[in-house]
Amino acid sequence: MPKRRSHRLADLAQSEIRAMTRACNAAGGLNLGQGICDLPTPALVRDAAVHAIQEDWSVYTYAEGLLELRQAISKKLAATNGIEADPEGEVLVTTGSAGAFTCAIHALLDPGDGLMVLEPFYGYHVNAALVAGLEVHTLRLEAPEFRFSADALRAALRPNTKAIVLCTPSNPSGKMFTRAELTDLATVARERDLLVITDEIYEEIRYDDREHVSPATVEDLAPRTVTIMGLSKTFSITGWRLGYAVAPREMAEAMILVHDLFYICAPTPLQHGVAAGFGAPPEFFEAMRADYARKREVLCGALDAAGLDPIWPEGSYYTLASTARLGQATAKEAALTLLERTGVASVPGSAFYADGGGEGLLRFCYAKEMDELEEAARRLRAL
Repeated sequence: MPKRRSHRLADLAQSEIRAMTRACNAAGGLNLGQGICDLPTPALVRDAAVHAIQEDWSVYTYAEGLLELRQAISKKLAATNGIEADPEGEVLVTTGSAGAFTCAIHALLDPGDGLMVLEPFYGYHVNAALVAGLEVHTLRLEAPEFRFSADALRAALRPNTKAIVLCTPSNPSGKMFTRAELTDLATVARERDLLVITDEIYEEIRYDDREHVSPATVEDLAPRTVTIMGLSKTFSITGWRLGYAVAPREMAEAMILVHDLFYICAPTPLQHGVAAGFGAPPEFFEAMRADYARKREVLCGALDAAGLDPIWPEGSYYTLASTARLGQATAKEAALTLLERTGVASVPGSAFYADGGGEGLLRFCYAKEMDELEEAARRLRAL
């Protein structure tokens, strides 16, 4: 029988994030591993989607999405991020932010091109790049600050590096890159004519009055930047698969072509739902940040008490913590030991590093209902 698996998948397997979810379900544990975000969907968003379904708004939209939604995105970008984007030609609604990333790398890069990612990275960026035939290059950022400099970035680039991915706020570290760091990025991107692809899906989840800086607003990065944002985390709709991207017209048009070929369009009634979400008052986002800040305190406090030494995140709803207290040789063994002893699932830090990195770390997610999170905290403190 002929081989049925492509060479592109030869070294790939489903992520450790999904594997730990399965292990947690088998053990009947509390899942602080996968970023499922099992919180209630805001009524404003839910009801608008229900109305769209009841009204049979079910046919294809344009590949780039509903104009009403793109206009709302453009208005939000100008008011919140300082990005000016024409909703007719520079904004596209995608099948999740992962779909936006897939469209960007297939539309703007060629097989054999190098893509730079910063460690710790989001594994889906790496694996999607490999399936696209790209060569992944890495620059390891050291905990707990996870800073980089222009010199470090220059040293990590290779002759075929054509693009860099920047996740801010970061999954898994919670790092938010400063304007000074992004200025260094702009310098190197200009020198090497790099494409910059951002993942800013956690932009609304940040702490201690930190400013979210969109890289496209720094120096001369805008003409070379694809800005990817999403709605899954802000509105707790991870299963709806809706995101969006903003790019200069020529790049956006290429991405729209790929989105049409791969996905046709994002789900129509759900686009109507999130369009209503852009009308949420500022108080909604303030309350969301305050809620996540309380949950950060609960989880990181419990990890501290358990001797797992968390790195308090600046943004997102993840924290990395040390495995040293658990006495295991690998992060996977530490995660399984913790699950066995406490019934709390995490993700091995090795899922976010290449070449043996991350073995001393676990990632925890606190996008949970408070009673479930407090029970997980109680179990962790019992260590």
